[in-house]
Amino acid sequence: MVLLTRCWKIKKLIRKNKPLFEVFWLKNINKSMNKILIKLSGEALANGGSNYNEEVLKDISIKVKDLIKNNTQVALVVGGGNLFRGRELIEHVAVERPTADYIGMLAIVQNALVLRDFFESVGIDTRVASSISMRQVCEPYIPKKITRHLDKGRVVILAAGLGQPFFSSDTTCVQRALELGFDMVVMAKNGVDGVYTADPDKDVNAKKISNITASEVLEKNLTFADPAAISLARENKLSIKVIGMEDITRLTDKTIGTSILPE
Repeated sequence: MVLLTRCWKIKKLIRKNKPLFEVFWLKNINKSMNKILIKLSGEALANGGSNYNEEVLKDISIKVKDLIKNNTQVALVVGGGNLFRGRELIEHVAVERPTADYIGMLAIVQNALVLRDFFESVGIDTRVASSISMRQVCEPYIPKKITRHLDKGRVVILAAGLGQPFFSSDTTCVQRALELGFDMVVMAKNGVDGVYTADPDKDVNAKKISNITASEVLEKNLTFADPAAISLARENKLSIKVIGMEDITRLTDKTIGTSILPE
């Protein structure tokens, strides 16, 4: 009886023009994929200008497309600094920190929508998932649904931070990577190609660091990312790589960027 049941299933697959080997291949292909979450700063989208720089958007889309072609699952977390700076508002207007943070989350959603439409215009299937409910413009953040999008080869832009004030986009990036099971967090910087001993724009003696532990980053107070994000990554054994935006497609090259070891 078992044999007859299996034969019936095989015939059913053949009738649907789905060879048996294809079914097994589809089940296993996702297991071999790399999963990378990329953090982009909002300022990088403007490249020193105001709001958005089309050449930067083109460059990002080309690099993301190359990653997808290499069977890499890609999600993005983007900042909102090109549109809004909460600290500046707090200093000049009677606005409380939580309110400023929520406005910043809305700025992040704006950037995510711009990236989505630009990606779609060059053939990258993209979804935006927001931590703050706004169903008319983007999907709500539901982890299982995000995973499904990634399995289908779509890029997912995670918007609105964690949906709560007092948490930076760096912390959002690490938390989402842990929740969604990403292999690595990549912090793509504009104008700098890794972590340095000091600010290279201010200190001519600043030296680039190839490898460093998360504990050393916190001890030396290196300010390339939110300390809370570095600490969370260390506690949960998540690797971080800091690179220049131009090196996004060369993630496996050990000579580029700075690797933050979760120790």
